[in-house]
Amino acid sequence: MSTRGQHTSSGMLKIMLTLPPLALYIHIPWCVRKCPYCDFNSHAADGALPEDLYVTALLRDLDQDLPRVWGRVVSSVFFGGGTPSLFSARAISAILDGVRARLKLRPDAEITLETNPGTSEHGHFDGYRAAGVNRLSFGAQTFDDAQLKRLGRIHGALEIERAVALARAAGFTNYNLDLMYSLPGQTLAAAVEDVERALALEPNHLSHYQLTLEPNTEFAIHPPSDLPDADRAWDIEQAAIERMAQAGLQRYEVSAYARAGFASQHNLNYWQFGDYLGIGAGAHGKITDMAQASITRTVKFKSPKSYLARAEEGSLLSEERTLKSAELPFEFMLNALRMCAGFALATFERRTGLARSVLADVLAGAVSDGLLAIQGDHVRPTEHGFNHQNALIQRFM
Repeated sequence: MSTRGQHTSSGMLKIMLTLPPLALYIHIPWCVRKCPYCDFNSHAADGALPEDLYVTALLRDLDQDLPRVWGRVVSSVFFGGGTPSLFSARAISAILDGVRARLKLRPDAEITLETNPGTSEHGHFDGYRAAGVNRLSFGAQTFDDAQLKRLGRIHGALEIERAVALARAAGFTNYNLDLMYSLPGQTLAAAVEDVERALALEPNHLSHYQLTLEPNTEFAIHPPSDLPDADRAWDIEQAAIERMAQAGLQRYEVSAYARAGFASQHNLNYWQFGDYLGIGAGAHGKITDMAQASITRTVKFKSPKSYLARAEEGSLLSEERTLKSAELPFEFMLNALRMCAGFALATFERRTGLARSVLADVLAGAVSDGLLAIQGDHVRPTEHGFNHQNALIQRFM
């Protein structure tokens, strides 16, 4: 690709920006209770949920964002939380009907709903599928009942198995299970047992991620004293990778494993620096503006109470920031280097509007230090780079 173009104020050479795929994220912020490790924008439900008010607010939120994406097609929809499955199938259907009335969805659009096994009902799964949901993500976390209790989860291991069985009976064939490892006091054998029990439920996708102590969480304030050390966490991860590969689930991102054809299309869009609208309390968005040749990040009001009040009064936008050219390499690499396959330099150019030449020095240094490999147009992290993600990505700041 030609690198002819204009220089930015920071001296970076700009080329032709192109529109990436567009996704839609819908945040439902309520949970039965807040888990001690969770740093997401989630809030314990206090009484009956304001379903109808929130559905109205979400669609007003979407109406306010529509001018940013006129004429574009949505490739995936993701209901995240919180616990979206606390909302009835009727509410989820109303949201999706409102989305379809305002935006064009691709005929094969992936529509994912996060669900907590402790809130699953057979009627809900039937209704979710009738509404258009075609992929589920179960927040299993572990099959060890004692660990589930310690993690603040409201379900047990048997409820995970029951929820998956109910979803399959309702016709769902595409579902993910979230698993956490390096739990307090967890042994290698116990962690592998979690993977075995997950695989027995025949998911097409597994998310397998390490428990981390995130700021402003209960676990960060009062950390468990018996977390596995780095060596045990490494052994657990490697054993899990091997066992999942034996079962046909290949690692394609730091924490994501899938059978062929079942990678999360919504998450791939994030990792490939695609665009996404974010509606709902605290939802984040990223939109490319071709007229301005710019990329903007947005955040909606975080508190559900404030969000609902703002829906009555005016704009739901809490923050809006146009990315500077100098920020774009780091913004792109923050997710692109999480993928095992890496990325094409042509994709970097199309998605950022910057010439690949702006990366030359950093790429050369990372290759020299054994963190990256480059073959033709393609850049990928080496095993060493993949295992030192933070150090690699920080080079692009």
